[in-house]
Amino acid sequence: MSPEPTPGRLSFVTLEQFLKQLPPELEILHDGGSGGELLRWVEPSELDDPTPYLPDGEFLLTAGLPFLGDGGSRENVDAYVKRLVGAKVAALGFGIRPYFDAVPAELLKACRRHKLTLIEIPESIPFAAIGLEFSQLLESDNAKVFRQLAETNRQLMRAVLSPRPEHELLAALVQKAPVWALLIGADGRIRARAHAAGGSTGVEHSLLDPMLERLLSGSGPRIEVDGFEQPGSAMVFGHPLRSTKDANLGALILGSDVALTPAQNSVVQSVVGLLELLVRQRTSGSLAPSQLATALLLHPESLATGGTRHINVLKDLLAQSLSSTRSAPLRVVQGIKVDSPEWPAGDGPVRELLQWRRLFDTKLVEITDYGFAAITRLKVDDSLLDDVEKLGWRLVIGDPTELTGLAAAHQRVTSLRSRVQSSGKSARVDEVTWSVTGLLGREAGSMLAARLLEPVLSLESDRRDPLLTVLRGWLSENGSWDASAKLLGLHRNSVRRQIGLLAELLDTDLNQAQVRAELWIALQYTDGLVGGASDTIGNS
Repeated sequence: MSPEPTPGRLSFVTLEQFLKQLPPELEILHDGGSGGELLRWVEPSELDDPTPYLPDGEFLLTAGLPFLGDGGSRENVDAYVKRLVGAKVAALGFGIRPYFDAVPAELLKACRRHKLTLIEIPESIPFAAIGLEFSQLLESDNAKVFRQLAETNRQLMRAVLSPRPEHELLAALVQKAPVWALLIGADGRIRARAHAAGGSTGVEHSLLDPMLERLLSGSGPRIEVDGFEQPGSAMVFGHPLRSTKDANLGALILGSDVALTPAQNSVVQSVVGLLELLVRQRTSGSLAPSQLATALLLHPESLATGGTRHINVLKDLLAQSLSSTRSAPLRVVQGIKVDSPEWPAGDGPVRELLQWRRLFDTKLVEITDYGFAAITRLKVDDSLLDDVEKLGWRLVIGDPTELTGLAAAHQRVTSLRSRVQSSGKSARVDEVTWSVTGLLGREAGSMLAARLLEPVLSLESDRRDPLLTVLRGWLSENGSWDASAKLLGLHRNSVRRQIGLLAELLDTDLNQAQVRAELWIALQYTDGLVGGASDTIGNS
């Protein structure tokens, strides 16, 4: 088994990997079996005893200066190699020239005796080139590790934002580490489980009882360890999930037959941290929204009949949910999908909910069939509105209100939603004219006019415009023949005749109040359809 990388090191390269990157002119004179060992660094040294300055896993380079004269004796060479092996040098590289034309025979014999890998380096390859090659290889390997870490983090965050975050986190974990995983709740029951395809599914739950008892009854950060004979369970590790006040929230139990690498252990620690965060948020996170919802669900009448003290408690809970103060004004906001939003990209409603929470700085957000609804303390300025619209959404932004006025504020926002849906333009409640035409909007009004007045609008302009003018004048005078005739400058019989013609064209009863009201509203939007009707007509 290859040794583990040293703590604090991002990556590592084995001697075998490094030698494959070097020019083929290098010759391995003796393979001491260290090819799979981690290579810490490449270092040239001509000291008689360089070992005090060498870390474990060094590839030592020498041109043979220590072996000149008496240093080349069998005893001195043997002692030199023995010291290198004791210092856990991975390999010795011997450079040809300027001191030697070939590797000394005593050095080769000593390396064979003590099983030290010996490599001959020709004169054409300088030591600096070997060191540079190792630095580049290590840098490349570190970059690969960084990419892998970044991708793992992205996968874990996608899992956290999924509809079933705990299950998805365990699924991501077993992809990155050879383990089976169990998430245990504070009650000792299994909340989620995962294992690699074709891998061990774990051990009987009852066998884990002693470990669970230790995990759920202890305190402080720790890891419980056990082992079983079942496949994939030679090593079983228990990680407690704790609250910020050191309360037991559950545990994560992992089983494997092999020791995890530092990178895999890093993933495990990340998953433990994210699971703790999820459990804390669900059980001991921000309590205000759940308290507020519970109070209103159980006592909906309390807004109308509750005493001052009770209302103030609700206002405090609402303020905490909005990161606000009790007296700050609130707004109801509804979001409508009008384009194909670039976001969210299939990651489920949780990500969408968290996005709206972040944008509007509130925990009170509801995902709806038309989009979303939120209660926020923000004024929703043009900058925020622009950010939301770039995502393919349009907003109905409510007017300022307080707790007891939220229901009415929601109704006012809802009344504008169809207008925003038809027009594709956001609207603010406090900028809308509160009339039928103001609420209806030009797009919806034009659709109404085109539908109700189509038989008249399709006529030639010399017939259409006089009829529209008569209809507008007659309706404005509440159907009074005399008043409308005076307004239009026509004889009352002429007005009667043209109103009768209109009734036939429209196939409707103009004596009905609802029909008159709908036609009056539709007439407010005919300008854009016909280019303007004539305000006067000649005598008939």
